[in-house]
Amino acid sequence: MKVIATYGKDRTLKPLDEAEVIGIIDKERGSITERVNPGYMMSKEMAMGYILKLGADAIVVKNGFLCPGSYAMSQGRIKYIVVDDDKTDSLVNSLKDAKLLDELNEEIYEE
Repeated sequence: MKVIATYGKDRTLKPLDEAEVIGIIDKERGSITERVNPGYMMSKEMAMGYILKLGADAIVVKNGFLCPGSYAMSQGRIKYIVVDDDKTDSLVNSLKDAKLLDELNEEIYEE
């Protein structure tokens, strides 16, 4: 399973438009492949468009990571994993028991 996480160079999880890096986590291997975020400092929708092209199964989100537009783009095409983690270091372990969601509560993607 491929899971996407968006984060900065300091490895802190960030919203789609504030993340310099899009990490592709292979849950089975526990490895992370990194890509430059084309939506960095531009738009959450641009970042989500790229993420969807990567063919990921799920994306890690927290409050404010998505917007109504990026959520609408992704709904039905990718699952969501809501986390409390702030750093990618602890993320790989917490994904092992993570619950995959088809829909999110509005407070996660409201602006």
